Amino acid sequence: MKQFGLSKKERIKSKTEFSLVYTKGSILFSSGKKLKANYYSIFSADNPGFKVAFGVHKKSGNAVWRNRIKRLLRTAVRLNKKNLSNVCVSQNKILFLVISPYGINQKKNKTVSLFDLQADVIELMNKICTNL
Repeated sequence: MKQFGLSKKERIKSKTEFSLVYTKGSILFSSGKKLKANYYSIFSADNPGFKVAFGVHKKSGNAVWRNRIKRLLRTAVRLNKKNLSNVCVSQNKILFLVISPYGINQKKNKTVSLFDLQADVIELMNKICTNL
């Protein structure tokens, strides 16, 4: 797998995986309450790693703004996934992770940059590593 890529094997695609995260998973918030992470981990000896998805509510903003947020979150995870991946592989777990904005929306934040979100994504990933 590419070091800085996010392959299809690393994305949550099925409805069953989404429902597993939302029903049985745990919730974490970033310190600034900008982002929310729902996660669920299970033991998997044959296929350890992590799967990630990004969800943005329609009430957050228009389609252009929502897609920009998803792109920025995807880039932040893609660039900083190595630590989380190593922890999952060392513990033989598969982690399902859904990241969504919590305290940001289009009315409050007209423009959002990668610099604004990347620190919160890294913080959430480190919290998840310690909770596994």
